[in-house]
Amino acid sequence: MLIKNLYEKEKPVISFEIFPPKKNGPIETVYNTIEALKDLKPDFISVTYGAGGSTTKQTVEIASIIKNKYHIEALAHLTCVTSTKDEIIGILNDFQDNNIENVLALRGDFPQDPNFKFPDPLHYQYAKDLIQHIKKSHPFSIGAACYPEGHIECTSLDKDLHYLKGKVTTGTDFLISQLFFDNELFYAYKEKMDKLNIDIPISAGILPVLNKKQIDYIISLCGCHLPKKFTRIIEKFEHKPEALKEAGIAYAIEQIIDLLSWDVEGIHIYTMNRPKTTRKIIENISTIRSVLAEE
Repeated sequence: MLIKNLYEKEKPVISFEIFPPKKNGPIETVYNTIEALKDLKPDFISVTYGAGGSTTKQTVEIASIIKNKYHIEALAHLTCVTSTKDEIIGILNDFQDNNIENVLALRGDFPQDPNFKFPDPLHYQYAKDLIQHIKKSHPFSIGAACYPEGHIECTSLDKDLHYLKGKVTTGTDFLISQLFFDNELFYAYKEKMDKLNIDIPISAGILPVLNKKQIDYIISLCGCHLPKKFTRIIEKFEHKPEALKEAGIAYAIEQIIDLLSWDVEGIHIYTMNRPKTTRKIIENISTIRSVLAEE
């Protein structure tokens, strides 16, 4: 099923994100994660894609298993800035051959290898270039990323929203937000989207924080704002790992309940391949999901 149609049927859409193993890591660990998540009945599971296409084959393989073995809709991430058009066409054809119907179109991060050879000139400079290509060549439902606090490389939120508008008008069907910890910033972002007539469904990206190192990495990666009530949790339990883990899960649950009370179209949980954490979250919102489904 096309994910854009899920937003018309389900209320709210609940989805998970998993990622392929690191280089030379056993892929069986990801299969174990999927097996542990399947009975939570997500509406779809997304599979990430490494910088420079470093996990291309694994992304296709894992997305295929999600769709064809477990019969859960798969959303395959696809980055483009390092790729040629022929390479992208080949990957899209692989998706189709494996019955994958949904793609998350991303520019992608730049490889860390300073000697990496980019196409010259670049075939895809921005995500909207990839979206435009997919829309013309393949019948996928296309998702794109959005950034409630602005992309870390963008000089202003208004400019970032201008770029988002471009992605949407080019052919994006739905959006998945970058993680955030302050719901009020998400609601303000939604208001700005409404003013720009960006009216496609959006799933709010939620990451349960389990340790201090994870927080530091997240801030360096995307620069997201940490509200005071969240920083108090970190300061209080920084040296008590189990307490911080439990508090991080509780905070994520509180975020999700608040978002659902405001009728957000979807919740996208960044699982970090930790199914036990995801299970705790889903179990704690199960009653609310049932009530919303009956409305």
